[in-house]
Amino acid sequence: MDFSGKHVVVTGGTGALGIAVVSALMSAGASCTVPYVNEAEAQRFPHRDDPKVTLIAVADLADEAQVAKLYGTAKPWASIHLAGGFAAGKVAETDKGLLMTQIDNNLTSCFLCCRAAVNAMLAGGQGGRIVNVAARPALEWRTGAGMTAYAVAKAGVAALTAALAEEVAKDGILVNAVAPSIMDTPANRKAMPKADYSAWPKVEEVAATIAFLASPDNRVTRGAIVPVYGKS
Repeated sequence: MDFSGKHVVVTGGTGALGIAVVSALMSAGASCTVPYVNEAEAQRFPHRDDPKVTLIAVADLADEAQVAKLYGTAKPWASIHLAGGFAAGKVAETDKGLLMTQIDNNLTSCFLCCRAAVNAMLAGGQGGRIVNVAARPALEWRTGAGMTAYAVAKAGVAALTAALAEEVAKDGILVNAVAPSIMDTPANRKAMPKADYSAWPKVEEVAATIAFLASPDNRVTRGAIVPVYGKS
């Protein structure tokens, strides 16, 4: 894949999957804009001093004005939306506040970034690529038991991806998503110390799928919610 001369916005780029995605893109020649929430997060980011990376403080991706700031100067070839949040909880234990937090963190942020990316790509007139991140419960609803608010929000991301893909295909913008199962990250290992880590997809493997979907090499795939489950 060749991203030479291509600029990519990567939300959630400072997380475990995000670092793997940014690394893959930079290795292929891309420059990246990566939003961050706080200074400590920016300081931990391993590519913070690379001239191919622009870090920009964005406290809330569910806020229209802040999303507009993020995309205000970017002319992205691709926009990759990894930012989100997870909370477990059965329906009986989930109040409106928790539900809306999951929707804002996962769906609203994705929607607003998709909108900003599409408008930027339409203005550029060269087409582009958008890649969202759903989750296994977005495709297999029963697996969302015990994390229902999260499953609802990620199912919304899947629906957004498929609908938007139809809207902008004629403009040369291809929209897809990946749907990971539990990924092999330090945080997930800590939370599930007895799990079989070998069955989990590695972040570098998921990043490779995302990078292809965002690349000029992807000429025909749109509206797909690609399962990236590993062996789990």
